[in-house]
Amino acid sequence: MTRILDVIEYPDASPNEIVHRIPERGSGDFRIGSQLIVREGQMAVFFRDGKALDTFGPGRHTISTANIPLLVNLVRRVFSGNTPFTAEVYFVNMRDFIDQRWGTPEPITMRDEMLRMVRLRAHGSYSMAVSDPQLFVGQVVGTRGYYSTQDITGFLRGMVISRLTDLIGENIKSIFDLPAMFDEISAATRIKLRDEFAALGLDLKRLYILSVSPTEETSKAIDEAASMGAIGNMDAYMKFKTARAVGDAAAQPGGAAGETAQMGLGLGAGMAAARAMADAMATPQPASPAAGGQPADNGPMQALQTLKQLLENGLISQEEYDAKRGDILSRL
Repeated sequence: MTRILDVIEYPDASPNEIVHRIPERGSGDFRIGSQLIVREGQMAVFFRDGKALDTFGPGRHTISTANIPLLVNLVRRVFSGNTPFTAEVYFVNMRDFIDQRWGTPEPITMRDEMLRMVRLRAHGSYSMAVSDPQLFVGQVVGTRGYYSTQDITGFLRGMVISRLTDLIGENIKSIFDLPAMFDEISAATRIKLRDEFAALGLDLKRLYILSVSPTEETSKAIDEAASMGAIGNMDAYMKFKTARAVGDAAAQPGGAAGETAQMGLGLGAGMAAARAMADAMATPQPASPAAGGQPADNGPMQALQTLKQLLENGLISQEEYDAKRGDILSRL
């Protein structure tokens, strides 16, 4: 026996439910004079033979040919207005669906003026609402008995990421400029998506970018670039690191640390030997006989050349060089 629906309502919508169809499967049996109850935050769309008959807002409605004119021809074919007719009612949740999350499933590769190439991940949230119930049911829901946000968020997320990537690629030259432009990028992305959401019967209320972060590989490149910038003079930095390592190793006798200390001591001994050599140059040396029995006079000149090489190699200081050079020149 066919069950005629005299009261049509759907009071218990879940938080994520957008559309609920009555009946969930097949077509329902309604009659002229049936009561339709639509609650606040809902819209009810009557469908028959795949075509929307009418849309009802909040309140109690009595089904009649006055509020559903397309039923006139149907009623004329039957003997009584109480004769049932088949149709479906889609209750559409019109409230705002907030905190809908979006994020990049794979990193986005972009050019960067400072880092040349970067890979980014981004995520955020948006809120939406159904703006055109008939269009949304016809274009998206179809004949499904139940439709929730989970059924459409994957599709909408792809739209958001596509438009966001396009905007960042066109307007941002370096990822270091991104944090200061989150609001502007969010607003521009929402404007770009407005028409696409409207074509589905949806209204994109708000869109937020919560984070745009580099991948682990890009983060390492950024850290290395920051370290280089902080160091500045690499040569001075390496000398400082070497001196500190020798000092630390000397304080820890034994093992590899002891070996490092010995190397440091050897370096100090070498520099001491160089200074001793320079001192020796300042001491008068007996002239060796040259060809023809005459004493050679090139000893001071060789000493000056050796002294200069020691200075250039960093084995003696400028003060030591000047003092020894003065002693040598005084003997010429």
